[in-house]
Amino acid sequence: MTGAEADFVDYARAAAPRLRRTAYLLCHDWHLAQDFTQTTLAKLFVHWRRIQRRDAPDAYARKVLLRVFLDHQRRSSSRELVVPHIAEPEARPDQPELRLTLLEAMAHIPARDRAILVLRYWEDQSVDTVADLLGIPTGTVKAQSARALTRLRRLLGTTELALRD
Repeated sequence: MTGAEADFVDYARAAAPRLRRTAYLLCHDWHLAQDFTQTTLAKLFVHWRRIQRRDAPDAYARKVLLRVFLDHQRRSSSRELVVPHIAEPEARPDQPELRLTLLEAMAHIPARDRAILVLRYWEDQSVDTVADLLGIPTGTVKAQSARALTRLRRLLGTTELALRD
C-alpha cells in the first residue's frame, strides 16, 4: 500500500461515522446512509491525491455526500418504501421523544430544504459553507432556511421551536 493509500484508509476510518450520521439525517435510513457513505468514500478515493494536496478533505467529502444524496433523490428508484425493522443507534437520553418527532417531521420536508437544515443546524455550518456545498447563492440558503424552518414548525404544530426542558 502506498503512502497516499494509507492516508486515505486512515481518513476514511475517521470520517466514515460522521459521514454516515450526516447521511442518515438526510435520508432517515441507516442502510441507505451506509450506501451514501460508501459511494462518497469511493469518489474521494479516486481523487484522493488532489484532495489531499488541497488540505480540505472534510469539505470535499461533505460536498460529495450532498451530491450523492441529491442525485439519489432525483432518480425514480429513490421512491422505494423502506421497512423500518433495523436497530438504530442509541439516542441521547435528554429528550428522545422530541428527537424522534423532529426526525419524523424532517422526513416530510423536500430533499434540498432538508439538506440545508441538516447542514445549518445539525452540522452547524455557516451560510457561506452551505451555499458553497450546494452550489447556490447565500441569499438562497437564507431564504430556503427560513421557508424550511417555517414548514418544519407547521409540521410540528408550533409557532416556535423551543428545545428547552
